[in-house]
This record gives sequence, C-alpha cells and structure tokens, in this order.
Amino acid sequence: MNDASKNVQTFHGGCPHDCPDTCSMVYTVQDKKLISVTGNKQHSMTRGGLCVKLNDYEKRHYHPDRLLYPLKRTGPKGSKQFKRISWNEALEEITGKWKAIIATDGPHAIMPNSYLGNQGLVHGLNGGDAFFNRMGATVCERTFCGEGSCTAWLLTVGPTAGVDPESFSHSKYIVIWACNSVSTNLHHWHIIHEAQKKGAKVVVIDSYASKTAKAADWHIAPKPGTDGALAMAMMNVIITEGLVDQDYVDNYTVGYAELAERAKTRTPEWAEEITGIPAADIRRFAREYATTPPAAIRLGVALERSYGGSQAIRAVSCLPALIGAWRHVGGGALQFPVWEHPYKFDVISRPDLIPEGTPVVNNLQLGRVLTGETKLVTPIKSMMVWNTNPITQAPETDKIIKGLEREDLFLVVAEHFITDTAAYADIVLPAAMGAEMEDMVLSWGHLYLTYNAKCIEPPGEALPNNEIFRQLAKCMGYEEDNFKWNDSECLECWYAIKTTRNMPLVRA
Repeated sequence: MNDASKNVQTFHGGCPHDCPDTCSMVYTVQDKKLISVTGNKQHSMTRGGLCVKLNDYEKRHYHPDRLLYPLKRTGPKGSKQFKRISWNEALEEITGKWKAIIATDGPHAIMPNSYLGNQGLVHGLNGGDAFFNRMGATVCERTFCGEGSCTAWLLTVGPTAGVDPESFSHSKYIVIWACNSVSTNLHHWHIIHEAQKKGAKVVVIDSYASKTAKAADWHIAPKPGTDGALAMAMMNVIITEGLVDQDYVDNYTVGYAELAERAKTRTPEWAEEITGIPAADIRRFAREYATTPPAAIRLGVALERSYGGSQAIRAVSCLPALIGAWRHVGGGALQFPVWEHPYKFDVISRPDLIPEGTPVVNNLQLGRVLTGETKLVTPIKSMMVWNTNPITQAPETDKIIKGLEREDLFLVVAEHFITDTAAYADIVLPAAMGAEMEDMVLSWGHLYLTYNAKCIEPPGEALPNNEIFRQLAKCMGYEEDNFKWNDSECLECWYAIKTTRNMPLVRA
C-alpha cells in the first residue's frame, strides 16, 4: 500500500523469532527507511498484537552497534578485536580455509551450527543445510527443543497438528499441560480466555504457579517430571469407571487392550505417591475431562524436558482417543501445527547430498565435541554459526568457550551484532534483518504461513543468510540448482501442496 503524498509505503511482515505465535506484522516505510512495525489487525490469530520482543523492532535495524561490514579477527579470541575487510577477502579467506581443511582432514572436520534465531524457511534454521550437506560436513543435530515431543506425537497420533488452535473457542473443557500460554503463547491464550468467559473450564497442569496457572479455574501442580504418572492414572480412572468411548477406540485406534492392561495398576493412589496430587483430585480431574465434551488439551514443549518426557507426551496424547474427543469440533489435542504445513524439507535441506557415513553431533554436546571430550574420528577444525549464539543458548557454556578459544578452530559467524559467540570468530559476516529480506515464516503454534516482504535494503554491506550461502557455494564451485535460486525462487521450490506430508528433518 502506498501513500504518494507522504512517500509512505506499507508491507506485510512476519515475526522471525522462535515463538509459536509467529505474529503477522505491518512494516511502514518512509523514504526507504523503516519507521514503524505494528501488528496486523486483520490476522485472525494474532489480531494486531505484538509481544515485547517486537517493541521498537524498527529501531533494531538501525542500532549503532549493528554489524555493517565483514570483519577479520586481529586480537586474541574473545577480545572483540577486528578489522574491516571486503566481502571478496572474507569469502576467499573462508573458502580457502575450508578447501585446505577438506584436503588434509576431509569435510567431516567442518561443522555447521544454527538454530531458530530466524524462523523463516529461506533464511532460518535449515537455510544452510543444502550447502553443508553438499560439502559433506559433519551434521549437527538440533535437539534443543521439540524433537522428543515430535517423535512421541508422531508415534502416538501421527503427522497431524491435531486441534486447530482457533477451534479451542468451541471447547468446554480445556487442559493446558506444561505450557505458560499467557507469557509464551499469548495469542492462543486470547482464544482460550474467550472460551473460558463463555463457560469453558480451564485446567492448567504445571509444577510452577505461572501467570497461566493463576488465570485458570483449576491449577494442578504435580512434582516436576511426574506428568506421565498423572496421565496413566487418568487412564486408569477412565477405563475402570467405564468412561471410554468404546466405539471410537474400536474403530480408530490400535493397541487399546495392551494400554488397558498397562493402566490396571496405575491407580490414583499409585500416582499420588509419585506426583504429590491427592488421589481424589486425580479422580475428579479424569471424570471431568472424560465427561465434558468437547475437551481439548494443549501440550507444551516443557512436557518433554525431563527424564522420560517423551513417554509422558505419549501417555497424554492417548487421552483424547480414549474418550473420543476427536469426534468433536474443539476436541482432541494440539501439539505442533507444523505437521500441517506443506514444506518441502527434502528440497530445502537436500539430505540426499549427505555422504554415507557422515558423522552426527548432538547440539546439546557441542562443548564436549569442541574440547575433544567427546571423541570424533575426525576432530572439528572449523565451524560456521548463524541464527544462534551457542555460548548463551547451549548447555555447558564453560566447555563451549574453551572449545572456541582453540587457535586451531577456524570459526565463522554470520550475525547482526558482536555476540558472545561472535567475539571468538575469525571471520564475522554482517547478516540482514527481518525487514531486509523476503521469506515465509513458519509457525509451530497456529495454522497460518506468514509472508515477510523485503521492504528496505540492508545497511552497509549486510547480506541475507541465503545470499551468503549462495556466495559461499559459488566460491566452493557447487553447481546444484539450490545455490542459484533467489529468495522468491526458493519459496516457490520449497513450499507446495503435496499429497503426502513431510516430516521436519531434525538431522539435516
């Protein structure tokens, strides 16, 4: 939309941050400068609201400390002493080092490291996968969040999002299990709260008295890590008291007889000893849940973050089927709506390019790998980091720092600012921000794909992530089509309706 009299233009944007809400935004540009970022009031899920992370988002694009040019380290690692170099120098330095490492140690000595500092399809988590898979570099598994939850859900329910988040408006009994919606899934809370005002009962299961728990009709606080026992005791009550929707179970599930046998000894009294929740409350909860349709469960990722967390998610995911909740609009369970999104992850990531026998490093053990505590056949001699800051975002910070201090580790970082990790880089590359690049931002909290228009040019010599990898691929001599597509072509090739849904690739 244009306003010629004031030379003002508006563009559609999508919040790139790692969050289930993926807010729809409006960029306002005047004289080719981003002057404001506001919520899109026409979006039926995010409704014009933005969280505090987007306050003054436009000012972040013009922050005085922002990286504008490629930099090369001149002082000790961690000293933040750099000098400006040209892009040609940076690309020659990086690819020259990589070619030398590949010649002496093989491509397994090089490893990528990225996460969800950007949630876009083109410039986000998987944006560099095809490049490093083509190289034959060590694969870095991104297992910080969601892998246990997704695996458990896939094994139990299948590749479906479950309940449409907006359908919770029809629910009469809502269970928010291990999710602080008010603080971390704000736009879904609005829908739940509206249902609550219409008479729905909201039950929050959380070991901590969060803002969401305080807004609930009933807060159930099990001991940390005991959610699976609570779910199994609910099954015991539902089965022994004849609250099972047997017709639904017989026609739409497998394994009921084995589950019922397993649940026989998982009584509320048994669970009380484990969870600390009185047996009478467990019975009441199970009965209310089973007899108040439509009943919906919102599973939070916190549920996976304890020993046996994936099994707890499997147990919770069985509950809707037992009572036939899936029959009803607003009934069932919600995990990650990403299952419904028709992304071509095989085209984005090109796992077919990964050579047989390529080693895999778990991101949670990055520090151990970099220090040599976890032994690899080929030690890591170089790492490229983008969309993440492992010193502040990965476990065992002390080991990560020790590993990054290695003089024989050639570190490349693409960033907006000199972060804790970038301070240890040999080469720092200036990366573009949200309003400066075209993308499609995925959501793991609702069913909308959010288009993000490029509305301003990056400042200085900053480049979008995908352009950085295109330049690196050209210097490395890679000729695959992936490395020739512009951002629009990437979106055309990576997103399409398919008859079979793809599972998001965690490894590649």
